Amino acid sequence: MSCLHLKLYNENPNERHVQQIVEILRSGGVIIYPTDTVYGIGCDIFNKKAVERVARIKGIKLEKANFSFICYDLSHLSDFTKAVSNTTYKLMKRNLPGAFTFILNANNNVPKLFESKKKTVGIRIPDNNICRAIVKELGNPILTTSVRTDDAIEEYITDPELLLEKFENVVDAVVDGGYGNNTASTIVDCSLGDFEIVRQGIGELSF
Repeated sequence: MSCLHLKLYNENPNERHVQQIVEILRSGGVIIYPTDTVYGIGCDIFNKKAVERVARIKGIKLEKANFSFICYDLSHLSDFTKAVSNTTYKLMKRNLPGAFTFILNANNNVPKLFESKKKTVGIRIPDNNICRAIVKELGNPILTTSVRTDDAIEEYITDPELLLEKFENVVDAVVDGGYGNNTASTIVDCSLGDFEIVRQGIGELSF
């Protein structure tokens, strides 16, 4: 299969290119794309075969996968999560878009997507115009999981050319948004009512 390689600029993502990427996602494709942290690999959350493919690429069972959703803004929240407290909502509003993954209690839609008993879901709204433009054009969130290396020293691949080299026979498109970070998002677990930072990443939480 041939892999599409598109270069997009965060300041002003090319609309035609964004539409091309969305067409790939709508037809069940898997893409690699930039975020405000590390590069992600993902697909349309509603395409079961594509979701299974992402799990295979990562070498994990779908029901055990901790994939997150990239949303354009907080308007999709109630589609996938149970009602959040005012405190949690304010915390998210203050820090998003940003380099955070918020773990929230999932509603019944999430287990159906993953064929699992998942009780929580990670929500991302990256401070990156490229992936947000893709999600906005698609009309629903995309699945995301970070692209890792097999290297003990470098945990993530930051160079889009290397991503293309490694994954061109595995994914349908590599979206080149320039060099990525090699530090992941800060994970904030809000599923127990209060919140806890379970992984300190690039995002510094402001209260």
